[in-house]
Amino acid sequence: MSPGISYLPRVVYGGDRQLAVDVLRFLYEQQLKPLGLLLPEQGKGSHTEVLLSLCPHLDASRIWYGKCFRDPAVLDTLRSLELDYIFCIHLSTFIPKNVLEIPKHGVLNLHPAYLPYNRGWHSAVWSILEGTPFGATLHFMSDGLDEGDIVHQKSLGKRPNDTGDSLYKQAMDLEFEVFREAWPVLATFSYNRTPQRQDLATSHKIKDLAASGVQQLDPNEIMPVKNLLDRLRALTTNRLDEASFVIHNGRKYRIQVSITEVAE
Repeated sequence: MSPGISYLPRVVYGGDRQLAVDVLRFLYEQQLKPLGLLLPEQGKGSHTEVLLSLCPHLDASRIWYGKCFRDPAVLDTLRSLELDYIFCIHLSTFIPKNVLEIPKHGVLNLHPAYLPYNRGWHSAVWSILEGTPFGATLHFMSDGLDEGDIVHQKSLGKRPNDTGDSLYKQAMDLEFEVFREAWPVLATFSYNRTPQRQDLATSHKIKDLAASGVQQLDPNEIMPVKNLLDRLRALTTNRLDEASFVIHNGRKYRIQVSITEVAE
């Protein structure tokens, strides 16, 4: 147990991806074992098996998948655990209001963005496209998507050779750093809650990337080189279908870029 911490919070843990694995291992290093595990729908999580392997102390009645909150028995179990927190680390499952109200202190979420900028989806992409600040934020969840009070956040500078993919990967590392730094105040319940500035907020749905028209390039359009580079690098992610494209003779050509800094 960390120095100065005499009581470990009662926590249910939910997540996916390598970041969720890293944070869970960190919690075990602090001698905290989750009282339950929330996972994506069966067959849809990228790191479900690893997370399960880290929780051998949990039986099937304390492991829940996907839309489990529709089951009244799950809600009854969560209430019976007298939770302090639910931690959500890249968990894609929607958390309804009646679940947000169960833990004494609330449900905490890690988000790869410098909130209130870039709530929702494709935060790294939109940060480059719109020129907004970027980073990682630990915040309490509320009814609105990524709108809850901030506990801790750190900014991340964008380099000219960053792409949507490289920026997102850096944010994942920074999210882990943010959680580690926030742990002492979470463990001692001495955290501060900072409301987000609504006048600065930007938000994007998953469909906005395709609906915005920003992916298609007109070969005859004239634009500043910086604007073109920003579009190309922002839309260079780990998915080809998110990339910029041109259409030539009825065929679609996707464009991804690599920008390399060299020493002069």
